[in-house]
Amino acid sequence: MIPVRDSPQGATFAVKVHPRARKTAITGVFGEGANAALKIALSAPPVEGRANEALIEFCADLCQVPRSAVSVISGSQSRNKVIRVAGRTAEQINRTLAGHLEQK
Repeated sequence: MIPVRDSPQGATFAVKVHPRARKTAITGVFGEGANAALKIALSAPPVEGRANEALIEFCADLCQVPRSAVSVISGSQSRNKVIRVAGRTAEQINRTLAGHLEQK
């Protein structure tokens, strides 16, 4: 499982994205331990912020929060990013991710 941290603004976790994929989906976990990140394939290309927008939309749907509650707080120009989900705790995010990773 990936580390999810609580902060006053919401829960944060690391992702590694693969833009221009066939479909948008969780594809697994990259790395292990404290450096683990959620691997997400995005169908959007990495131009003009479209991949970041697709990632925000996907994470909002996944966590069942409005798009405005999800933000990329680090790595906006990189494949390695940190996502913040406002209004959710680390425990809630862990339960959501565990359910999706078990389906793999």
